[in-house]
Amino acid sequence: MLSDELFAVLERELFKGPVAHGRPDQTWTLSRIRTLIGRRFHKSCTVQGVAALLKRHGWSRRVPARRAIERDEDVVAGWVKGTRHQAEGPWRRSSPGSSPRTRPASR
Repeated sequence: MLSDELFAVLERELFKGPVAHGRPDQTWTLSRIRTLIGRRFHKSCTVQGVAALLKRHGWSRRVPARRAIERDEDVVAGWVKGTRHQAEGPWRRSSPGSSPRTRPASR
């Protein structure tokens, strides 16, 4: 997809940060990198292709090392105890006959 020379250019663009490329925050996503490749190099690729390209060159996913300062543990605990179950719905076993049997002996 991109030669080593073009990937070096892409890395320089990535190090500038998403804000330098018109994004509202400091988060690079595979989709944003895909768009950057399309605009900068006039090449189209899939999100999976971008992931493979970055992995091949030693890049990896990063997640925040710490939680947000604004996080309120009491509110989160309350949501987990009450609201989450309402949002997800009750856990149910499948009813008889809801899916076909796969083995003749189980009939």
